[in-house]
Amino acid sequence: MRAGTPLTGDFGQRLRHLRARAGLSQEALSHAAGVSIRALADMERGRTRGPQRRTVQVLAEALGLDDDEAADLEKSAALGRPRPRTATGPAAPVTLALPRDIQDFTARVPALARLLDLAQDADPGRPLVTVVAGQPGLGKTAFAVHAAHRLAPHFPDGQFALDLHGMDPEPTTPRDALARLLGAMGVADAAIPAGTDDRAGLWRSLVGDRRVLLLLDNAADEAQVSPLLPGAGPSLTIVTSRHLLAGLESVHRSDLALLRREEAVELLTRIIGPERVQAEAQAARDLADLCGHLPLAVRIAGQRLLSRPHERLGKLVTRLAAEGRRLDGLQAGSLRVRAAFALSYRQLPQESRTFLRRASLAAGADFSAETGALLAGLPYDEAVACAEELTDAGLLQSDAATERYRFHDLLRLYAAEQVAAEDGPAGRDAALDRAAQWMLRRATAAALNFDVDHDRTASHDDPDPDTAPTGREEARAWLEAERAQWLASLRRAHGTGRHRQVLDTAEAMHWFSDLNQHWEQWVEVFQLSVDSARALDSRREEALHLNYLAWAYNLCVADPHAALTAADAALVAARDCGDGLQEGWALGYGAGAVHRLGRAQEAQSRLHEAARCLASQESPQARLAELTILNSLGTLLRQAGLAAEALEIHRRSERICRAGIPGRTDELIALYHAVARQQIGNDLAALERWTEAEPSLRQALTAFEAAQMPAWAGPARLDLGQVLSAMGHPQARETLLAARDALAALKSPRQAEAVAALAALDEAAAPM
Repeated sequence: MRAGTPLTGDFGQRLRHLRARAGLSQEALSHAAGVSIRALADMERGRTRGPQRRTVQVLAEALGLDDDEAADLEKSAALGRPRPRTATGPAAPVTLALPRDIQDFTARVPALARLLDLAQDADPGRPLVTVVAGQPGLGKTAFAVHAAHRLAPHFPDGQFALDLHGMDPEPTTPRDALARLLGAMGVADAAIPAGTDDRAGLWRSLVGDRRVLLLLDNAADEAQVSPLLPGAGPSLTIVTSRHLLAGLESVHRSDLALLRREEAVELLTRIIGPERVQAEAQAARDLADLCGHLPLAVRIAGQRLLSRPHERLGKLVTRLAAEGRRLDGLQAGSLRVRAAFALSYRQLPQESRTFLRRASLAAGADFSAETGALLAGLPYDEAVACAEELTDAGLLQSDAATERYRFHDLLRLYAAEQVAAEDGPAGRDAALDRAAQWMLRRATAAALNFDVDHDRTASHDDPDPDTAPTGREEARAWLEAERAQWLASLRRAHGTGRHRQVLDTAEAMHWFSDLNQHWEQWVEVFQLSVDSARALDSRREEALHLNYLAWAYNLCVADPHAALTAADAALVAARDCGDGLQEGWALGYGAGAVHRLGRAQEAQSRLHEAARCLASQESPQARLAELTILNSLGTLLRQAGLAAEALEIHRRSERICRAGIPGRTDELIALYHAVARQQIGNDLAALERWTEAEPSLRQALTAFEAAQMPAWAGPARLDLGQVLSAMGHPQARETLLAARDALAALKSPRQAEAVAALAALDEAAAPM
């Protein structure tokens, strides 16, 4: 509501208006009134419609209300408070017995053991409370019931179970819950106090010295649970909830996780019997995977198979493998995964429902609140609040360290269904286009931090400069974290004809891609940009991006055939438009491809031609390209047994670096110098001048590590390890081991070389 709007509507609307009028955030009002942010959010969203009188008073004081305004606020709160039910006669005693334990309960051994140990080692003067929380379908109630039956002998004074209906439109009020608990303790209806506080006091006095086990299932929030907890004595209370109930203090937690694959198969075995599982062991494992290792989904699949004793597991696997039908397949009788998710979804406020379903459109295994905000069309702060609410509700899983969120696979499918049902194709496309436009603008701006040709003082056109990454470290972290999202945005921009944006983003990524040669995605990035250049009929940009594509095929996925095709196409395009720089690059990339195809002499010829082409040009870009070509040429000469000639070529590269290149930073030239030093070290090693080779390789490795370039540092470490091994140096094994692990992480073909070098070192060290 805007300031000046009359105070109409329910308590939540009034409170939100008054807070906005006072210019206070929820956090500021929380601090001033001593009321939690969670409680304030629940009030403003209508989840708490009638807070207690004392709460209203402290809010009125913090908001600076006059007497009339405070009275009006109290009246609106009073209307939302639950009224005592009219007695229709004496109620029968309620036993609240524990539900039946399931016979096929599976797994949860560590969590159960911790709970049993907790009960056995408890202080008899302090009541224990444990909260079992997690997303829908994790088997929280089954775990709590099973644990309660196991613990029952330790609590001879009574075991009570109460469903608080936390997911219902009207959850059980604390007042009504206390009436049932007191009735179960034998208190007559006429003796049960009228007020909630008095009922809570009587309940605590009755259980204060008794060994009672209380199971509170399906709790809505802390306010519902707190009045029901014993205050002293040797009792144990187990609370289950889809929410974290983080506001409950001094409680133990059993946050259930997904089953492991073998546990899911074991649950399936207990339901349908070992014979059927053993007969189709792989299908059973596939079925567990398709159920996302979610206990409810596995149980539904098992119950379905149990009711069809002659149906093969493989048939159900085939049905569930079709994503669009997976939720349809996961139902058996009254058990339905979709229904479990729908219960939670319907309880959410409108903006949180929007955030949840639209977040299913995010690319990758996880997503940021930033991405969720873009897809949902919400301000960032509201999106963060929604994400945290959904995490508390067990509908999202969060990583506090990275501030990112993820779905369970089945819940993502459910959320995607809601996009189709509630947003339709137009709403879905609008959300994806909005996110793609923003993501590509930020990705382009972030990548330009690494572009040596870009003016660092110029504006990067970030869509939100206040939150933009600053400097290379932050830019790199953002680009890596959001890799799946900006790549999906690039695909969408290409698919919707925004070819200029595709080219701008890919061009900005050029230098950044050099730092991450192990990312196979660069093939797709530069294939998209080549296609966009062709769509715009830009021959010069086509040559440029074909060269990028040839680089990606050569170095990122080791596909020399595709690299040669791209390089030759780039060469034709470059000559058509008279671009000598791209002509030189095309010859160089083509040389790399034919060398990998075993055509060493042709590779040398192409590199000599490329070097002549680039030497005749005077631009700084041509000098950098010449350095790359010379280093490649020297490498081929060394591999052909011409180490002395290679050394001279690489010394020439070093002289260019030492002379400097106008318009290029010392930092960039230092990297090219490091490459030359690495090659000089390898040339010297080929000439068996080990002691001269070692310092050059160490200098190169240090430079690559300082620049955080793992794709370059890994091979340099291997080169150094091999030289140290030849010298009999004590650091040889340690260096080779580190090189092997780094190259394996990069999926580099040179990891086999590291393994062989280690084996040779071990063989040489073995006693005769």
